[in-house]
Amino acid sequence: MRQGKWLWLSIALLAVTTGLQAQQATDSLPITLEKAIEIGLSENPTVLIADQEIQRMEYMKKEARGNLLPTVSGSGSFTHNIQKQKMFMGGGGFNMGSMLTPLLDWYFQNLPPEYLAPPFPEQESSGSSEPIEVGLRNSVSGGFSLSLPLFMPTIYKNIRLTEQQILSAVETARQNKITLANQIKKSYYGILLAESSLEVLRRNIEYAQITVNDTRNAFEQGIVSEYDLITAEVQLSNLTPTLIQTENSIRVARLTLNMLLSLPLETRLDLKETLYDFTDSINSAIFGQIDLSDNADLKLLDIQSDMLDTQLELQRAARMPSLVGIGSYQVLSQSEKLNIGQFRWLGSSSVGLQLSIPIFAGFTNKQRESQIKINREQLKLQRDYQEQALSLEAQTALNNIEQAHRQMTANEATRTQAEKGYRISKTRFDVGAGTMVELNNAQMALLQADLNYSQSIYDYMSAQADFDRISGKEN
Repeated sequence: MRQGKWLWLSIALLAVTTGLQAQQATDSLPITLEKAIEIGLSENPTVLIADQEIQRMEYMKKEARGNLLPTVSGSGSFTHNIQKQKMFMGGGGFNMGSMLTPLLDWYFQNLPPEYLAPPFPEQESSGSSEPIEVGLRNSVSGGFSLSLPLFMPTIYKNIRLTEQQILSAVETARQNKITLANQIKKSYYGILLAESSLEVLRRNIEYAQITVNDTRNAFEQGIVSEYDLITAEVQLSNLTPTLIQTENSIRVARLTLNMLLSLPLETRLDLKETLYDFTDSINSAIFGQIDLSDNADLKLLDIQSDMLDTQLELQRAARMPSLVGIGSYQVLSQSEKLNIGQFRWLGSSSVGLQLSIPIFAGFTNKQRESQIKINREQLKLQRDYQEQALSLEAQTALNNIEQAHRQMTANEATRTQAEKGYRISKTRFDVGAGTMVELNNAQMALLQADLNYSQSIYDYMSAQADFDRISGKEN
């Protein structure tokens, strides 16, 4: 009975272990450098935002072109007159006699008889007439108006300006992709360098542990001194802090790469390449020449310069006349009762041209043109300085590439010699012809040679990534 219980417990533990291993395998994502760049360029928010900016500029271009199309608007109104408008007919509305009676009496008394006549006969005959109501109780009107630009230079320049803004957005998106690809490459290479260093450290820890075990056996047999045993143990202990630091740097580098790829931080990336897989491309590489024709920064400055030229043309176009075709159609009806079916509708329509000629605007256009000209000069100076800085940066990257290549060649030869020296030293120590100090020195030399060789490969690939970014290479 007890054996059966242990059997079922073992099966349950095996199932749980298998499930955890399957989950870990599912959470891990096999990836290469090419795949990493592909994921980053399709998922990173900076790239997605840049693509949306291009789409927004496309809508702006359509909006600018829409200004060339006719504009049609409709309007309508309903008015209910609580009190109708009134008007007076004849003299009753303005009783001059009642207001100026004393003055008129004096005037007519002093006139010669032949000039005398009945003053204001119409007023005397009409008296104070009653006001007349005008219009009906309800009034309804509606209509349409049309406006068609026939000649408006500012619209044409605005369309040209939006086209250049689209080019700027496209180049900005390309710049973001280049920068992101550079960051992914250097992060990927950093992980490979840390993992290569971790492998070297673990291998040397194994060597150091073997040395400690052999030294302890030899010490127990009285072949070596206690000093040799202590030296071997100290050598092993000194490698542990470096191992812990390297493991932590790998975790940080992996989280950084996950962030650049917009992947969940808990996703385990299974890198299918090692740092040494890139040595073939390094050995066959030909050092390039500096060519900044595709540099994104310089292209953006050139586009900005073109945009300033268009803005200057736009400002000058504001001085030119504009011609607009206009048309309208209106209907009107009034009724005493709110009975739309009995309304009598009266229509009117018109077409025409509207010419606008700028004459004087307080010299504002002239001042704006002067500002744009200064901006162009500033941008030209900025571009010249930027080109010099990029040339220096590209030359530095080329120098780093050449230096890393020479160091890699030298470190590879040193690594081969260090391996040979360690084997000789280990053999001498095993047969009692060598000392522990000699063996430790050989082991440290091998460790340093391995680390230097990995570092030179990383330096080369990192410098090549920087050179590609400056040259405007996307992948």
